Amino acid sequence: QVQLAESGGGLVQAGGSLRLSCTASGRTSGRFYMGWFRQAPGKEREFVAAISSSGGNINYADSVKGRCTISRDNAKNTVYLHLNSLKPEDTAVYYCAADYSGSSYYTGSEINEYEYWGQGAQVTVSS
Repeated sequence: QVQLAESGGGLVQAGGSLRLSCTASGRTSGRFYMGWFRQAPGKEREFVAAISSSGGNINYADSVKGRCTISRDNAKNTVYLHLNSLKPEDTAVYYCAADYSGSSYYTGSEINEYEYWGQGAQVTVSS
């Protein structure tokens, strides 16, 4: 089992930036890839970014590409999501997710590719 805990959410003005963190605990050995998803009010949960266990493969959703950086520190079992040039439409609950793969290069962009989820962190962008 892996437990995930997000932090860093909050209220930000449009154009600002934010860093979310997600720390994994429990069974953290092995190749586990991690990702971020978000869910805005009244909308389905959507993919934001993902990073492989090695950190060598990264994917971004088109909606955040160029404004978002995902990274990880395996020594701290933590993944980070930097969001820049925030827009009101970035307002959502951001969820951290993780799962295992036999490949250190694998990432997932679909909800069903992740078994472990955090509780979510609210990000609100004011106009």
